[in-house]
Parts: sequence; C-alpha cells; structure tokens
Amino acid sequence: MTSYAETHPLQRTRWGRYRHSLWLLTTRDLKVRYSTSALGYVWSVLDPLVMAGIYWFVFTQVFDRSVGQVPYIVFLLSALLPWMWFNGAVSDSTRAFLKDAKLVRSTMIPRTIWVNRIVLSKGIEFLLSLPVLALFAIVFGAQVSWALVLFPLGIVIQAVLTAGVCLIVAPLVVFFRDLERAVKLVLRFLFYASPVIYGTADLPEGFQFWAAFNPLSGVFSLYRAGFFPRELNWFDIGMSAVMSLVLLAIGLWVFRRSERQVLKEI
Repeated sequence: MTSYAETHPLQRTRWGRYRHSLWLLTTRDLKVRYSTSALGYVWSVLDPLVMAGIYWFVFTQVFDRSVGQVPYIVFLLSALLPWMWFNGAVSDSTRAFLKDAKLVRSTMIPRTIWVNRIVLSKGIEFLLSLPVLALFAIVFGAQVSWALVLFPLGIVIQAVLTAGVCLIVAPLVVFFRDLERAVKLVLRFLFYASPVIYGTADLPEGFQFWAAFNPLSGVFSLYRAGFFPRELNWFDIGMSAVMSLVLLAIGLWVFRRSERQVLKEI
C-alpha cells in the first residue's frame, strides 16, 4: 500500500523530496530530448556506434591494429559508451545554471540537483545503450568472464567521478564564461589521453603507471574486464575510486563556497 508520504511530496523527508524532484527533472529532460526528435532513443546509441565504426574501420581495415583486443568493436564500445556518458554530462554541466536560471533562483531545493539531474539523465542513456554492447558481444563472439559482475562497480565509480567533475565545472562557468569552450577542448584531449581506443596495457611501460592517475582508466578497466579479463587492473581501479571520491569532495566544497555568488550572477 502506498504511504501518505509517498503520495504527498510535502510530507516526505528532505532527502525524499530531493530524490523525488531529481527524478522529475531527469525524466522531464529525457522526455523533452526524445519527444523533439524523430529518432528519439536511437540518437543515444547512434553517435557512439558511428564513432566506433569509424575507429574500427581505421584500426582494422586501414592500419595494422596493434592496440586493443579481439573482437575490437566490443573492446571499443565497452569504453566508448561510458565515455559518452562522461563527456555528455560534463559538456552539459557548463549550462546547468545558465539554461534554467529562473528556476534555479526561484526553487528552494538544494541547487546540486541542477547538476545531478544531468549526470543521472546521461547515466540512464548509457544504461539504455547497453543492449547494443550485448548485441555486438554476441554477434562477434566475445567471451564472457566472471569479471562481468564488476560492471555495476564501474557504474558507481563513474557516477561519483562524473558528479564530482560536474559540480566543479557548473558554478565556475558562471564566473568564467570562456571556461565553457575550454572544457570542450579539455574533453577532446582527454578522449585521446584515456584508454578508449586502446588499453592501458598498450601504453609504453613508463606511461602505464601515470595512466592510473586518469580516473577513467580504472572505470574502463571494470567495464572491459567482463569480456577481456586481462584488462582488469586493480591498481587502476583503486586509484579511480580514490580520485573519484576526492573529486566529489572538491566538487561539493567548490559548489557550496560559490552557490550564493552563482545565484547573484545568474
């Protein structure tokens, strides 16, 4: 039976109201995004599929591929799909406050919700794209190992990492508008600096240690381990978990320190 608190938002706890509002804003974003597009959900997987197809063609048909593992298309997608979550959330967070300035000023719910709704909506799109990864794994005969059970851990660490970065970026862009373009440039660089089209094991020995300080390395290691057990690197995973928590703590600190000034600026 549904409780009174569940049917009457004002009777919920503060955390309950936050979760309710977060879900409403997230579903609103997804509905708007899909309702205004003829292809709807297809767009959430079409972009990474096209990118994966290009890289697959270049590294398997044009050049003699010396990175990654076979089947390479599964190797690509297992990192490219979560990269699209991270990239999309961080990019959209640059407009988190500017896009809905009136609502941000007028509502009394914690303002972190305007960032977390972006992280959640992009995360849902990532989850909706996973059947595509499963389909390619089946078609190309990828072997499944026990490490597939670690996939949810990758989602948790990436959610913490993405939220932390977005909480840093969102308020700073309000003060420094050029930061929006700078973030796009950094993300473009980070794509090639992260093990998306290659694995950390493909790097020269001197770079493998430093690659662990990119928190995406451990995250991608968790996603790939279910199909490619050799990609499981606990040092990278541990570094990713620690750095994600540190970035989340920094993000919350930056957000709280700048929140009042952000409301004045927008």
